[in-house]
Amino acid sequence: MKRGATMDMDTDLTYETAVKKAQLVERNPQFQVDPMRVSKHEAEDIIHLAQEIQSADKMLRNNTNQKLVVILDQIRMLQAQAMEIMKESNESRELHSAACNFTKKPGHIYHLYQRSTGQSYFSMLSPEEWNQTVDQTFKGSYRLEYDLSWTPVDKIKQQDEKLKWVEKCLTKGNESIQAAIDFNMTDT
Repeated sequence: MKRGATMDMDTDLTYETAVKKAQLVERNPQFQVDPMRVSKHEAEDIIHLAQEIQSADKMLRNNTNQKLVVILDQIRMLQAQAMEIMKESNESRELHSAACNFTKKPGHIYHLYQRSTGQSYFSMLSPEEWNQTVDQTFKGSYRLEYDLSWTPVDKIKQQDEKLKWVEKCLTKGNESIQAAIDFNMTDT
């Protein structure tokens, strides 16, 4: 076997390679102990010891691999979250740049339209409230949040549940915040 080559468990170890793999304790010449008395062993014992080391190496490698896979999954999840944050930020930026002839207030729902000229604008009137036929396309309704982000109307209930959960955590205080956390948000 070449020096430095990886030995598989399936490979039959020779006594010589097992001694190298087993890493036996060096003898200390200062002690006046009969070396044969402290180092008596059978060839099979050394081979068994080397096999145990190989087995431990394999287990450690598998354990390390599994931990790294978990970290890789977390990295991918964080990347996906970062992409979602960037998407939401860009959408909010576009919504804030839509034309508007009034002061938008957090907590209110506004309706986005687009004229045939391509101009996007906000209105306080929903499509049902328009009395006349106008040259516009309804693009969606959004609630302006207090952090100045926008929530589409169909996601307001989910957003409110998240905010209730956060409020619950904040009101419990630091001592009992762990008890307030309910990842399924069933109590909201």
